[in-house]
Amino acid sequence: MYWIILGIAIVAALAAGLILPVIRRRRVENNLILARQLFQQRREWLEARFLTIASQSGKPRGLAWVNCDFDDHVCFARDRSTGQLHCFVGVTVSFEAIEGGGMEDVEAVGNLRAATAVFAYDGKEWGSEGRTIFNLNPDEAIEHFHAQPV
Repeated sequence: MYWIILGIAIVAALAAGLILPVIRRRRVENNLILARQLFQQRREWLEARFLTIASQSGKPRGLAWVNCDFDDHVCFARDRSTGQLHCFVGVTVSFEAIEGGGMEDVEAVGNLRAATAVFAYDGKEWGSEGRTIFNLNPDEAIEHFHAQPV
Protein backbone atom coordinates (compact mmCIF):
# COMPACT_ATOMS: atom_id res chain seq x y z
CA MET A 1 0.00 0.00 0.00
CA TYR A 2 2.85 2.37 0.86
CA TRP A 3 4.42 1.83 -2.59
CA ILE A 4 1.15 2.59 -4.35
CA ILE A 5 0.76 5.91 -2.51
CA LEU A 6 4.40 6.76 -3.20
CA GLY A 7 3.93 5.91 -6.89
CA ILE A 8 0.81 8.06 -7.14
CA ALA A 9 2.66 10.95 -5.46
CA ILE A 10 5.57 10.66 -7.89
CA VAL A 11 3.26 10.53 -10.92
CA ALA A 12 1.32 13.55 -9.59
CA ALA A 13 4.56 15.50 -9.05
CA LEU A 14 5.76 14.71 -12.56
CA ALA A 15 2.40 15.67 -14.06
CA ALA A 16 2.39 18.94 -12.12
CA GLY A 17 5.92 19.66 -13.31
CA LEU A 18 4.83 19.23 -16.90
CA ILE A 19 1.39 20.84 -16.72
CA LEU A 20 2.06 23.89 -14.51
CA PRO A 21 4.52 25.57 -16.92
CA VAL A 22 1.97 25.19 -19.74
CA ILE A 23 -0.75 26.71 -17.57
CA ARG A 24 1.55 29.56 -16.54
CA ARG A 25 2.53 30.25 -20.17
CA ARG A 26 -1.12 30.34 -21.25
CA ARG A 27 -1.97 32.70 -18.39
CA VAL A 28 0.83 35.07 -19.46
CA GLU A 29 -0.34 34.91 -23.10
CA ASN A 30 -3.95 35.62 -22.08
CA ASN A 31 -2.82 38.54 -19.90
CA LEU A 32 -0.86 39.96 -22.83
CA ILE A 33 -3.88 39.70 -25.13
CA LEU A 34 -6.05 41.37 -22.49
CA ALA A 35 -3.46 44.13 -21.93
CA ARG A 36 -3.24 44.87 -25.66
CA GLN A 37 -7.03 45.02 -25.97
CA LEU A 38 -7.24 47.31 -22.94
CA PHE A 39 -4.58 49.61 -24.41
CA GLN A 40 -6.54 49.89 -27.66
CA GLN A 41 -9.78 50.59 -25.78
CA ARG A 42 -8.19 53.29 -23.60
CA ARG A 43 -5.71 54.63 -26.14
CA GLU A 44 -7.31 58.03 -26.73
CA TRP A 45 -7.54 58.70 -22.99
CA LEU A 46 -3.97 57.44 -22.44
CA GLU A 47 -2.61 59.70 -25.17
CA ALA A 48 -4.35 62.72 -23.64
CA ARG A 49 -3.00 61.78 -20.21
CA PHE A 50 0.51 61.38 -21.63
CA LEU A 51 0.40 64.81 -23.27
CA THR A 52 -0.86 66.45 -20.08
CA ILE A 53 1.89 64.93 -17.93
CA ALA A 54 4.66 65.38 -20.50
CA SER A 55 3.77 69.02 -21.13
CA GLN A 56 3.83 69.74 -17.37
CA SER A 57 7.20 68.01 -16.87
CA GLY A 58 9.31 71.03 -17.82
CA LYS A 59 11.26 68.87 -20.27
CA PRO A 60 12.87 69.86 -22.50
CA ARG A 61 13.89 72.88 -20.48
CA GLY A 62 12.79 76.23 -21.89
CA LEU A 63 10.24 74.69 -24.26
CA ALA A 64 6.47 74.31 -24.10
CA TRP A 65 4.73 71.36 -25.75
CA VAL A 66 2.48 72.67 -28.53
CA ASN A 67 1.33 69.48 -30.22
CA CYS A 68 1.92 65.74 -30.12
CA ASP A 69 0.83 63.49 -32.99
CA PHE A 70 0.70 59.78 -32.19
CA ASP A 71 1.53 57.08 -34.76
CA ASP A 72 -0.88 54.20 -35.30
CA HIS A 73 1.79 51.53 -34.85
CA VAL A 74 2.59 50.44 -31.28
CA CYS A 75 5.20 48.06 -29.86
CA PHE A 76 4.91 46.06 -26.66
CA ALA A 77 7.86 44.92 -24.56
CA ARG A 78 8.31 43.42 -21.14
CA ASP A 79 10.91 44.74 -18.68
CA ARG A 80 13.26 41.82 -18.04
CA SER A 81 13.99 42.77 -14.45
CA THR A 82 10.43 43.51 -13.25
CA GLY A 83 8.27 41.71 -15.81
CA GLN A 84 6.20 44.89 -16.26
CA LEU A 85 4.65 45.31 -19.70
CA HIS A 86 5.29 48.57 -21.57
CA CYS A 87 3.82 50.02 -24.72
CA PHE A 88 5.91 52.22 -27.00
CA VAL A 89 4.18 54.60 -29.41
CA GLY A 90 5.93 56.79 -31.96
CA VAL A 91 5.13 60.48 -31.65
CA THR A 92 5.95 63.69 -33.47
CA VAL A 93 6.22 66.61 -31.07
CA SER A 94 6.27 70.34 -31.74
CA PHE A 95 7.47 72.91 -29.23
CA GLU A 96 7.60 76.64 -28.77
CA ALA A 97 10.03 78.63 -26.70
CA ILE A 98 8.94 79.76 -23.24
CA GLU A 99 9.51 83.46 -22.72
CA GLY A 100 12.57 83.91 -20.51
CA GLY A 101 13.49 80.23 -20.85
CA GLY A 102 16.64 80.88 -22.84
CA MET A 103 15.43 79.19 -26.03
CA GLU A 104 13.76 82.16 -27.76
CA ASP A 105 16.68 82.75 -30.15
CA VAL A 106 17.21 79.12 -31.12
CA GLU A 107 15.98 78.55 -34.68
CA ALA A 108 15.52 74.79 -34.23
CA VAL A 109 12.81 75.27 -31.58
CA GLY A 110 10.11 75.13 -34.26
CA ASN A 111 11.41 71.88 -35.77
CA LEU A 112 9.26 68.79 -35.36
CA ARG A 113 10.86 66.16 -33.11
CA ALA A 114 10.51 62.40 -33.47
CA ALA A 115 10.20 60.52 -30.20
CA THR A 116 8.60 57.56 -28.46
CA ALA A 117 5.93 57.82 -25.78
CA VAL A 118 6.15 55.15 -23.07
CA PHE A 119 3.14 53.63 -21.31
CA ALA A 120 3.22 51.07 -18.49
CA TYR A 121 0.76 48.32 -17.55
CA ASP A 122 0.49 47.53 -13.83
CA GLY A 123 -1.42 44.29 -14.34
CA LYS A 124 -4.82 46.00 -14.14
CA GLU A 125 -4.60 49.22 -16.12
CA TRP A 126 -2.36 51.26 -18.37
CA GLY A 127 -0.81 54.50 -17.25
CA SER A 128 1.74 57.09 -18.23
CA GLU A 129 4.32 59.12 -16.40
CA GLY A 130 4.87 61.25 -19.50
CA ARG A 131 8.15 59.51 -20.29
CA THR A 132 9.41 60.47 -23.73
CA ILE A 133 12.39 58.98 -25.50
CA PHE A 134 13.55 61.53 -28.07
CA ASN A 135 15.29 60.67 -31.35
CA LEU A 136 14.29 56.98 -31.25
CA ASN A 137 11.27 55.29 -32.79
CA PRO A 138 9.58 52.52 -30.75
CA ASP A 139 11.60 49.68 -32.31
CA GLU A 140 14.86 51.58 -31.79
CA ALA A 141 13.90 52.42 -28.19
CA ILE A 142 13.25 48.77 -27.39
CA GLU A 143 16.53 47.74 -28.99
CA HIS A 144 18.43 50.49 -27.18
CA PHE A 145 17.00 49.69 -23.76
CA HIS A 146 16.67 45.90 -24.13
CA ALA A 147 19.23 45.21 -21.40
CA GLN A 148 18.09 48.00 -19.07
CA PRO A 149 14.95 48.56 -17.02
CA VAL A 150 12.60 50.95 -18.78
